[in-house]
Amino acid sequence: MPNGGRFAGKTALITGSGRGIGRAIALRLASEGANIVVNFFRNREPAEVTASAIRELGREALVVKANVAEEGDLVRMMRQTETKFGGLDILVNNAASGFNRPVMEQKIKGWDWTMNINARAALFSAQHAAPLMQKRGGGTIINMTSIGSEHVLPDYVVVGASKAALEAVTRYLAVELAPMDIVVNAVSAGVVATEALEHFPQMSQWMEQGGLLESKLPAKRMITPEDVAGVVAFLCSPDASMIRGQVLLVDGGFLLRP
Repeated sequence: MPNGGRFAGKTALITGSGRGIGRAIALRLASEGANIVVNFFRNREPAEVTASAIRELGREALVVKANVAEEGDLVRMMRQTETKFGGLDILVNNAASGFNRPVMEQKIKGWDWTMNINARAALFSAQHAAPLMQKRGGGTIINMTSIGSEHVLPDYVVVGASKAALEAVTRYLAVELAPMDIVVNAVSAGVVATEALEHFPQMSQWMEQGGLLESKLPAKRMITPEDVAGVVAFLCSPDASMIRGQVLLVDGGFLLRP
């Protein structure tokens, strides 16, 4: 395909980009010209598959294993990115984890793990990415949140709290990184059909009880990873440069229903 595109010559790092929404974002940005840093923590194979798909689009891909909850791993990932591409233009904090249990079954270890990966990592990844973006004259950071930050979902208390914290971090980053010409926003996805749903044993029942069936959705279909990736791509473009510190909801109208 042509070498052009609105992200031609840019480098994007998407955490947790071996599967699901992260993979869709990586492929969307690559399809529009960006070189991609593919991050994974546990399973290398999906990350390598994603990297191969990126290279098939004519872009460069760097696969980096890193636990985003560990600052040492974040520093190493940014150094590898700088060595390979000379800087960074786009950071998408997509990697997420969580202990999905009811309130009375939650553990302190689960709280710490979830908050560190879902919220703390976004702050410190931005901190380490900012100098690389300054080298390029600015950049974009997108934090991936969820409707569980404001709405109660089954067994989601710790993840929901971490996503609410992530949205607060997004607002602070948007203000304090603005002088570096770094644009920061968040994207909140509704229930997306990915493998992640397998970790919510009560989600199917909740979806049915809540009317989250394709025929009852205003958009008449479920949200796909590609839908989310399209919104992320827009927020990374110059057209969105005056959107700052916002949480854009992508849910097909589900939360609008009575």
